[in-house]
Amino acid sequence: MYLDAAGPAPRHPAATQAWLAAEAEGWADPRGLHAEGRRARLLLESARESLAGSLGCRTEEVHLVASHTAALHAGVLGLARARRRTGHRVVASAVERAAVHEAARSLEPDALTTVPVDALARVDLAAWDAAVRSPGVAVAALQHANGEVGTLQPVPAAHATAQTAGVPLLVDAGASAGQVPLPADWDALAVDPTAWGGIAGVGVLAVRSRTRATPVGPGDEDPWSPGGVSVAAAFAAAVSLEAVLREQQEADRRRRDLVDLLRRRVAAEVPDVDVVGDPVERLPHVVTFSCLYVDGETLLGELDRRGFAVGSGSACTSSAQEPSHVLAAMGALTHGNVRVAVHHRTTADDVERFCDVLPGAVAHVRGLAGAAGL
Repeated sequence: MYLDAAGPAPRHPAATQAWLAAEAEGWADPRGLHAEGRRARLLLESARESLAGSLGCRTEEVHLVASHTAALHAGVLGLARARRRTGHRVVASAVERAAVHEAARSLEPDALTTVPVDALARVDLAAWDAAVRSPGVAVAALQHANGEVGTLQPVPAAHATAQTAGVPLLVDAGASAGQVPLPADWDALAVDPTAWGGIAGVGVLAVRSRTRATPVGPGDEDPWSPGGVSVAAAFAAAVSLEAVLREQQEADRRRRDLVDLLRRRVAAEVPDVDVVGDPVERLPHVVTFSCLYVDGETLLGELDRRGFAVGSGSACTSSAQEPSHVLAAMGALTHGNVRVAVHHRTTADDVERFCDVLPGAVAHVRGLAGAAGL
């Protein structure tokens, strides 16, 4: 049972159908002048027009890149390059994706200024205000929602401060696009099609026409994505986002009911557990909790053995072996962390089965560590 839809979600049926159609008709190079190239170019432009409508911006403001990580890199570096005479500093919350933090550090070792968050992972607006107004700030970056714990950020207030300071705001909506309505308060916006059931191979960066941004890299016909992107993946992203937005209201109610059920049963039935993130102002499909005396990776492995695929904020990457910087910034327990994210195929029976299995899995892992009964 797949309950890790906070990363790539299961593919939406509309994405599969659109991808197959675009592969059949748009396989050629969209730069070509022949009929095949023109068909591919038409599909690509149709995708950009549709994405613009879904995101609330103009078609010419939508740039297609290789992935969500590439979109965040391009957003940070492109905005900073256009404002290099102002300074090189990037202000970002402490719980932004690593892609944002690393893009800032690539400008200069001291370029990144992180703003603290509270115990719910919500940015400290007073500290944000002070940081954005300080000298030498080229870019501000704030996620719309934290994909690890689900908390929504106060983007309108953060954008108002940035506007007053004359600093462009990059909003990472990779976790929220297709899940909740997006804010209109941004200068650049990055979204991830795989998070709403699109197909890997494309990311989306929108930059308002009023915002100065300079693509980084050698010159190309498409300066934001030299060489272009997958036409089929772009078309599938656009079609599936339209479908997800049509279904959003009904899906929101259903998923919130499932997450509320999860939050109640986990808190009541698992000893020494902390359910983290905002219980109300949050993404509708994500719930995260930390279990005392439990190793997160071992617990994920035990749940996988019992047939449940879940995520973990403290699950290390294969190379880094580092705990979650999000949980650490919140002051939350960074071990024994489990993130459950439901999707369009998840049922109440699925959630009940998971909740039935979870207490035994946690007890088993605690027993392996000699922590049973503590």
